Formats: sequence, structure tokens, C-alpha cells
Amino acid sequence: MVKIRLSRFGSAHNPHYRIVVTDSRRPRDGGYIENLGHYDPRKTTENYLKVDAERAAHWLAQGAQPTATARRLLKSQGIKLG
Repeated sequence: MVKIRLSRFGSAHNPHYRIVVTDSRRPRDGGYIENLGHYDPRKTTENYLKVDAERAAHWLAQGAQPTATARRLLKSQGIKLG
């Protein structure tokens, strides 16, 4: 199953996440199909959340299932989840 989920990057105590499309059997930080954007939960910059809405909508139309956190982030960007 294809999922839209977060992949952790950044150093210790400074998390940054990529919003990625990946096979659900892959490890959290393993390879992915496509990078849709990024998220900084600490909100250290003005641009802490960026999502490619067009590509996210494409993957959702293809049947990709977002995780709970990815769903919340996509919804906050105005992307229709179905």
C-alpha cells in the first residue's frame, strides 16, 4: 500500500520532517517514491510547512493513504482528502 507520511531528518533535539510518498513496508527514513514537501514542528521560520498541493492531490487520487499527522498537515494546507 502506498502511504503519505513523514520522514524524520535534522539533528538531535531539532526535528525536521519531509512529507513523502512511500510504500508502507519501507522503514520510516528509508527510500521514498516522491518528496511532497517539508515540515518543521518547532516553527523556527516563517516557512515551517510547505506542501506541493498539486502532487499531493495526484497521489490521493491514485489511492495513497495519508497517516494521521500527514492528513492534518494536508488539511491545514487546504488539500481535499476525499
